[in-house]
Amino acid sequence: MKITKIKEDITSEIASSFKNSVAIDTEATGLQIPERDKLSLIQICDEDKNVFIIQPNKNSFKAPNLVSILENDKILKIGHFLRFDKNALEFFLKCKIKNIFDTKIASKIVRTYTDAHGLKNLIQEFCNKSIDKRYGSSDWNKDINDLSDKQLEYAANDVIYLHKIKSELETMLIREKRMDIFKKCLTFLDTRVELDQKGFKEDIFEH
Repeated sequence: MKITKIKEDITSEIASSFKNSVAIDTEATGLQIPERDKLSLIQICDEDKNVFIIQPNKNSFKAPNLVSILENDKILKIGHFLRFDKNALEFFLKCKIKNIFDTKIASKIVRTYTDAHGLKNLIQEFCNKSIDKRYGSSDWNKDINDLSDKQLEYAANDVIYLHKIKSELETMLIREKRMDIFKKCLTFLDTRVELDQKGFKEDIFEH
């Protein structure tokens, strides 16, 4: 795993290096986006486990090269619980993320033998790795150069395993004939994010 720290935006050369898929994740000042908290970091990882940790400009949040990847429908964006990351990225970067695979949604649809659908659980099952989640509650808004190696490793761990997990879950979805309902859930995610941004955090389908 190679980690590269970047301020504001990836270069056009880095953007052009992504071909088929990219794993994505975000860190924020908290979980109440957009009404209270802000986007702090963006992690992206290619298929060769090269990780780029980007600290966006906290005033403008302009990152046109990164946005070009997020909006490219030929590049698959793999994430875990994209309901949060899609919300944060689309709100702050003013973009529309296209072509996604959400490993949390896939897990809930096809791993019905368990109620453990966290990223740590998926990494353990499919990658046989145990990751340390203690650094999740961190001040991600401080300068990227002030983040510790452990914090950077934590942020990178949220993306480096996603390609493998996606491949395993995709095989299961096809085997169990649940790919169609999974894709319908991904289509609905746009609406779920819009509901979040309008303040409807609860499940509106409950009685």
